[in-house]
Amino acid sequence: MSGHGGGYGHDGVRERTFAALPPAPGMGFAQTWWGRAWLSALEDGALDGAQVRAGRRMARAGAVGAVSVRPGRVTAVVRDRDRTAHRADVLLDVLSDAQWNRFLDLAGRRSGHVAALLDREMPPHLVEDAETAGIDLLPGLGDLEAECDCGAWDHCGHTAAVCYQVARLLDQDPFVLLLLRGRPEGVLLSDLQARGVAAAAVSEPERADGVDADAPVPPGLDPAALELLAARTAVEARLMLAEALREDAGRSAAVTGRLTLAQDAVRLAAGVLGGLHPTDGPAAVVADRLAAGSGRDREQLALAVRAWTHGGTAALSVLEEEWTVEGEVLARACAALDSAWEEDERPVLAMRGNRWTAVGAACQLRLGQDGRWWPYREEGGRWAPAGDAAQDPATALATAWPDGEEALS
Repeated sequence: MSGHGGGYGHDGVRERTFAALPPAPGMGFAQTWWGRAWLSALEDGALDGAQVRAGRRMARAGAVGAVSVRPGRVTAVVRDRDRTAHRADVLLDVLSDAQWNRFLDLAGRRSGHVAALLDREMPPHLVEDAETAGIDLLPGLGDLEAECDCGAWDHCGHTAAVCYQVARLLDQDPFVLLLLRGRPEGVLLSDLQARGVAAAAVSEPERADGVDADAPVPPGLDPAALELLAARTAVEARLMLAEALREDAGRSAAVTGRLTLAQDAVRLAAGVLGGLHPTDGPAAVVADRLAAGSGRDREQLALAVRAWTHGGTAALSVLEEEWTVEGEVLARACAALDSAWEEDERPVLAMRGNRWTAVGAACQLRLGQDGRWWPYREEGGRWAPAGDAAQDPATALATAWPDGEEALS
């Protein structure tokens, strides 16, 4: 990657300034999966968790001023409780021109990617395709660097507060992240549109040379089922190959074969059915077989697939296993809950095992074995996964509320 704040030769708005957001008592930050990934990079990478919690409180209290975003850098003025102002900067490497060209080629192959971006959504498959091509759009562990005039050499409360504020901006507009990575929205959409048109122009002749659409189907095969399985299997194969090529492939249970039969059935269901909940047809037949093979009914399999999409085996374990939290783990969990909200904003939570249920509300926090908090929501008399895990219990709980953070205020 190129250095912080690197440029390129196109015209475009290279800096966006967002007005200070109002105080948000009791709110959780980052309602979108990409916003939560941004916060994970901060929370997992910061050396001092107390500073991260202090930053979260500052952001909730409205201590962050206007936020300026430009390639490689976010800047804001953050005020302490005594109103002392500090300039805080968060830095993220921009992508090189070669990386941007690869990314644009990938994105231009699917018109749905451009449509999703225009709807202010970050398509998961676009991020996965980019990772396969060696392009990290979302920051990872240690990618968010900090600079603050308070003198801290790692993330302090001021830079953490800026990160939490940026998570709220990312929820509203993923182009904020793409600008940070080096490309303004106008330039990016123009390039994407050009590549999308080019891809559509070449696709027709390619199909003409492919398999004859009128070729006979062997007897006993359902064409619709075959098409569904072939398409989903191709997606799964691509993702598994990408995983195998990554340096951390040894930690992937799906690749190394450490899944149980019940877990592997859920993995297959997630790959074959995705977010579908079929009631008839070939997809329903496949769902019934996978449910039976995993020892679940159809509703249980659907919940398991939802959990899997949020976090694989870890999320599946949180869905299906209840365990006793005690000793040092319980002390850490209670400390996290105490610091997540101001005293007058804290919801009443009833604990049972590793599950904390909000009294008077159909939402719940579940603590995973890795110390992360998973949001759950009651749906049809069952507890269902409501989003990805978070280090901050307030962020996780806010995700579980159907109407967002207002329910916590």
